[in-house]
Amino acid sequence: MRAVEALAPPEVRTNLLDLSGQGWPQVVALLSALLLCSLIGLERELRQKSAGLRTHTLVGLGAALFMVVSKYGFGDVVNGETVLLDPSRVAAQIVSGIGFIGAGLIFVRRDSVKGLTTAAAVWLSAAVGTACGAGLWVVGAFVTAAHFVVTYGYPPLIRWLSRSAPVSSLLRMSYEDGRGVLRSVLALATRQGFAVHEVRTERRADDRVDDRVDRPAIDLVLRVRGRGDVNDLAVALSETDGVLRVHVGEADDEEE
Repeated sequence: MRAVEALAPPEVRTNLLDLSGQGWPQVVALLSALLLCSLIGLERELRQKSAGLRTHTLVGLGAALFMVVSKYGFGDVVNGETVLLDPSRVAAQIVSGIGFIGAGLIFVRRDSVKGLTTAAAVWLSAAVGTACGAGLWVVGAFVTAAHFVVTYGYPPLIRWLSRSAPVSSLLRMSYEDGRGVLRSVLALATRQGFAVHEVRTERRADDRVDDRVDRPAIDLVLRVRGRGDVNDLAVALSETDGVLRVHVGEADDEEE
């Protein structure tokens, strides 16, 4: 610090220790971004998404710091006559720059898009952090609450609105190889009134059904569509001979 002060012009040396713009308002702005974006990231973490608590918190906190620096970081060079700065320019760069992270979270596999909701949540975290950094922590808190309304409230609402229409559901299961279980699973789903739209299998040679039996397990992802209750189908499948486990995926698993 002393070496920098010695090299600086006399009129700038006093500004190196100027703490204006580095008080409690800025700390509160950063803390609000830390808290609100952590809440958004916690929801993603609990759903075991690729971008979770740390990613959303760091994105929001970084966006808030960019806004704080943009608003308060150049007071020593702004004189109101020849040097004017626009703090909103940094907000515009955050909006475009965060797209690189979002693009890295979205990918397509077999005509199904994954990562859209998580990418949108990261983009939202950047917006909340930008708002907090600008001092608008009230609207940032409102948007955070709206995030939870959308992520937790909309899926049941969609299911209620579309209860009379065929619903696409995802089933993940494991079964013993070499026992013709897949044929039984597909026949049972058809009898329950479901149309099978997608079948993906993967052999796991390291997952033995029994230590005494040299028979690997098969992982199966089944996408079905129908008006019936998919949970009833899952129960029936779990009782099928040779099926080891069955898990019903969420309605938006393929999108997130």
